[in-house]
Amino acid sequence: MTAPHRWRFPILTAAIAALWLAGAPAVAGEADVIAAAVKPVGGGQYDFDVTIRSNDRGWSYYADRFEVLAPDGTVLGVRELLHPHETEQPFTRELSGVRIPDGIDRVTVRARHRPRGYDGATLVVKVPR
Repeated sequence: MTAPHRWRFPILTAAIAALWLAGAPAVAGEADVIAAAVKPVGGGQYDFDVTIRSNDRGWSYYADRFEVLAPDGTVLGVRELLHPHETEQPFTRELSGVRIPDGIDRVTVRARHRPRGYDGATLVVKVPR
């Protein structure tokens, strides 16, 4: 085999692997935030529509909360999820009236899973000003 052909297969394999990894979620947990839309409603307050994919298996194993966090980790808003969503995946819920201080241009949205905690993918979203 000549030198140019010797590297063709490993390079092709590496390229395919890189494309596959680029499409895979960075973190996959029991409750992953997969989308979030932010809308200003006035007075420094914002409404969020958050989409979560979770591995719900009944009342003792489900996504039970999501939060909006400032860059320093301060919790700005919380939505409690009061029941499992076994047959509705992924699901979207709203959180209204989140006050975001001036100077914060991005927030993180994360979901909590009972009993696993905050083990899933988070999403950083831009705050429209």
